This record gives sequence, structure tokens and C-alpha cells, in this order.
Amino acid sequence: MERDELTYYAPAEIEKRSFEIITEELKTIAHAEWEESMALVIKRVIHTTADFSYAENLKFSEGVVELAKRCLQEGASIITDTTMAMAGINKKKLAALGGSVHCYMADEEVAKEAKERGVTRASVSMEHSAALGEDLIYAVGNAPTALVTLYDLVKEGRLHPKLIIGVPVGFVNVVEAKELIMQLDVPYIVATGRKGGSNVAAAICNALLYQV
Repeated sequence: MERDELTYYAPAEIEKRSFEIITEELKTIAHAEWEESMALVIKRVIHTTADFSYAENLKFSEGVVELAKRCLQEGASIITDTTMAMAGINKKKLAALGGSVHCYMADEEVAKEAKERGVTRASVSMEHSAALGEDLIYAVGNAPTALVTLYDLVKEGRLHPKLIIGVPVGFVNVVEAKELIMQLDVPYIVATGRKGGSNVAAAICNALLYQV
């Protein structure tokens, strides 16, 4: 291809054209059970990753998107397991709804406790959030240990999440941790298998926010 063969798009048109391409390519794999609100989440994750396997890998508990939208409208806050996910979430939109996003991975007390106990900072971060006394949305894109801790906290009755977005990426206990979350009586959006990441967690949060 030559340079002059490229089609020029104005900045505002690039995302629009990207979503048109995604929508067209999804026609061959779209599921009849996809509601429009669910499809918008899937499309934004594909837009972020250029990976169409998320059309199959993303799993949604029944009615979760509408529930998440109501929670955000009511001012729910979001807890993430990475500063990268926190950075990627549209905080202006979230703040306009009365919510905020928090990550405790860089907190000195969290780091100190994790080292003393020989556990991950992600685990201690989830425990720390439970002390806030709020029903929160959790967006986990990196640490399966965060999901395992959330599972334990819910089972112990110490935490009642409004929603768990479980999309950590990796190889060790990643698949198993995601499966644990889907066993809970808690609304979820989970990327089954090894794929995921902080960018995926942020994309899902934004896809929900943009529908409110």
C-alpha cells in the first residue's frame, strides 16, 4: 500500500468509523440473546483490544447491564485493582453521577500489611475497601488474588458488591478465580479464560457509564 492510498478521517470520525467496522464484523458472530446494552459493552471492549474473541469470552449475569446503569445513576463508586484501570475510567462522567473511582495499590499501609502477611497488595486492597461500608462496583483487570479475596469477603458476609467486573489477565489462578466469581450470588461481567487486562476493565466501566 502507498501512503496516498490511505483514507483520511477527521479525529471525531475515527471512533465512529471504528464502531461501524466492529458492528459489521460482529454480524457473523452476534448472538440472538444479546441485548443492545450488552452489545455496547462487547463492542467497546473489542474497540479497546481489537480482539473479537471477547464476543464469546465476555459473560454477563442476568440483567447485569441495566442493574449496573441504575447503580451508577445512584452514585455508586468504583474500586479497581490497578492505577492503570483507574486512569482509564472516565472520572468526569462518573463524578457527574455522584460517584468516584479508587485504587489502594499504592497506599503505604496496604503495601506494609501485604508484606507483613505475605499476601498480595491486591488482596489487602479489597479488604481495605470492605471497611468503607459502601456497596461498590469492583473492576478487577490484573490480579486474580483480588477476585479470590472478593469471593471470600462475600462468602463471609463482609462485603456486598453491586457488581464485580472480573477480567484479570494471566496464567496463574486466573481462570479459576473468574469461575469463583460466577458462582456467587452477585451480578458480574467476567471475561472467561486467560484474556483480560486493566484496559478491558476500564473499557467495561466506560461502556456502562456512556449508557447512563
